[in-house]
Amino acid sequence: MYNPQLDTFITVAERGSFTKAAEELCITPTAVIKQINLLESKLGLKLFERSHRGLALTAAGRSLLADAKYIISYSNDAVVRAREAAEKSDSVIRIGTSPMTPAQILVELWPKLHERLPNVKFRLVPFENTPENAREILKNLGRDIDVVAGFCDETMLEYRRCCGLELFRAPICCAVSLSHPLASKERLAVSDLFGENLMLIRRGRIKAVDELRDELARSYPQVNVVDFDFYNTEVFNRCENGGALLTAVECWRSVHPLLRIIPVEWEHAIPYGLLHAREPSPLVRQCIEAVRGVFSAGGAL
Repeated sequence: MYNPQLDTFITVAERGSFTKAAEELCITPTAVIKQINLLESKLGLKLFERSHRGLALTAAGRSLLADAKYIISYSNDAVVRAREAAEKSDSVIRIGTSPMTPAQILVELWPKLHERLPNVKFRLVPFENTPENAREILKNLGRDIDVVAGFCDETMLEYRRCCGLELFRAPICCAVSLSHPLASKERLAVSDLFGENLMLIRRGRIKAVDELRDELARSYPQVNVVDFDFYNTEVFNRCENGGALLTAVECWRSVHPLLRIIPVEWEHAIPYGLLHAREPSPLVRQCIEAVRGVFSAGGAL
């Protein structure tokens, strides 16, 4: 899709020399130089200043480098989507997966689901968890992705314009930096949070979190609530770097290696399950009913 010479350009820019780039790419320095010359000729741009001191990106080179990785990533994603469209069959269910929406629950259920749906196949579709992606993917479930595991809170479902099958209620825990004094505890009392900054998603996004927020304001004003807009890796980084506590669920224990997720002695939990389109395809509907059947038969994890 894209010009493969962009890969060589990125390697040269990052390694700072044709020789080092050649070593990484397992080709000769002459071949690297030829590719860069061809790219510059095709673009009509000078990308590198060459001198006895080495290589330096020109202004055009710096601009291209800023966009080249995105171009390659977008092109690769486009090819994947095209292949999926070409290979799409009535027996494939596409499961979206990201750090905040792990597909582990369906993977673990797969043996029992396969007994009920022997001809159905799952395809995992990774996506970047950004506000824009979350909005578009969940609003358009059934287009590129059929099912996502995640919160089935009624407020969130309405906000994201999709439906969900609740499988269980995930207790609201606290993510804590490994360097935080509370990280050594196996369970937190609400009093452990006194004087701490507790990060809660902004009101109106998740009803269960709003109920927790109201209880804290009413009964535990000693807890300092800090709002944030969206669960993503950056929020976990803020928690770890700033020493705050972050409301989280147990299935996110692998999102950040420097955070520990600890249960809290309160009764707040978020409905968790499978998100799907408001009008799912017959196959997705069949899968949802099969999952419901597995859980009804005592197959809950």
